[in-house]
Amino acid sequence: MEKGLVIKSTGSWYTVKNGPNIIKCKIKGKFRIKGISTTNPVTVGDLVNYKIISKNNIGIITNIRERKNYIIRRASNLSREAHLIACNIDQAFLMFTLNFPETPLEFVDRFLVTSEAYHIPTILIINKIDLYDAPTLEKLISIKKIYKNAGYQCYETSVTKRINVDIIKDLMKNKINVISGNSGVGKSALINAINKNLNLKVEEISSYHKKGKHTTTFSEMFELEEGGYIIDTPGIKGFGLIDFEDNEISLFFPEIFKTSKDCQYYNCSHTHEPKCAVKKALEDGTVSMSRYRSYVNILNKDESKYRIE
Repeated sequence: MEKGLVIKSTGSWYTVKNGPNIIKCKIKGKFRIKGISTTNPVTVGDLVNYKIISKNNIGIITNIRERKNYIIRRASNLSREAHLIACNIDQAFLMFTLNFPETPLEFVDRFLVTSEAYHIPTILIINKIDLYDAPTLEKLISIKKIYKNAGYQCYETSVTKRINVDIIKDLMKNKINVISGNSGVGKSALINAINKNLNLKVEEISSYHKKGKHTTTFSEMFELEEGGYIIDTPGIKGFGLIDFEDNEISLFFPEIFKTSKDCQYYNCSHTHEPKCAVKKALEDGTVSMSRYRSYVNILNKDESKYRIE
């Protein structure tokens, strides 16, 4: 039985790298995560066992080795199935834009809840700053403050003008990175700017609708010139959470969790209880209203605020 790394997934075929050897593989049987049904049981970043089944170097994946972490979301609004984005990651980059297209902050917060739950350090990238007018740049300053206060690194970039691209490149060095976000925010363009030999397909957003077009249609891992890997992922319209209990949600908002230690009740939900430190922190700005709204919407299973249509 051979061992390899999944570097590309197209849904039915998986590309597995074993040293210099590249093998096209199918999967054998069904693989589950804690009983969760997934649309893609194997994903990019998986370490697998496989065996060759034909002279054309075609293989079959027989086993997935234990994952250290993964990014997972609900496949769609009404689905009970999950979709694995990537696994065995050192750090994630979530790229979003304030315009062209606009990314709801709750989309950002839901991604961060999942990355916190699976212990994946996440860095935020706000792209296309060269296109923003003065009011949008003011908004950018306040958004950066919100997420820095919550404990996240947050960088503004313009891939087309190469603003702060080299900083992101240095952050990725010698690590396994995944980059995610909704369509049209510039993920593939950033990867091209970091590693000029890749020449990934990029496409401008619709000038009429100001919405992103899907250019990456499947996940793929690329080797970086100065060491490390980057996993490019398809744009996603929504980030539905899966496999979370209500009493866990506040644990994955770092600033809410930190503040909650001063609540009167140990099991405070931070919604209606008296002497709630989190609600008091809203008044003095220690906890931002936008992050708190995201928390409450997740708690109330409100799925209407974070999707990009």
